[in-house]
Amino acid sequence: MQNHTHLRAFFLLLALLGLAVPWYFNTVYFLAGGSVMPDVFWRDAFANALTTGITCDVYLAAVAFSAWVAVDRSLGAWRWAYIAACFGIGLAFVMPLYLAQRLRVGSKGGAG
Repeated sequence: MQNHTHLRAFFLLLALLGLAVPWYFNTVYFLAGGSVMPDVFWRDAFANALTTGITCDVYLAAVAFSAWVAVDRSLGAWRWAYIAACFGIGLAFVMPLYLAQRLRVGSKGGAG
């Protein structure tokens, strides 16, 4: 098996950034009166052409990522936690975390 230590560390760093950076802006949004109530959240997410494009891009990527993870058996039942976290925490955090975990499982001789 190939040693992916540096790549795994890079993915973990990206996961940390993918948690910190978006959630900084989410916190700013909530402190300014934003909400996760559907009428407010979706109104704000689709406020203009730019936010609409970004929202559609991220959600379509999250659906594609979730479909991939759902059929990937290498992480066992944990794959469902990655899918839930994708929509509950964020794709920028979960995708590199998932990739790092796949490298770890693969380096131990598991599937993947």
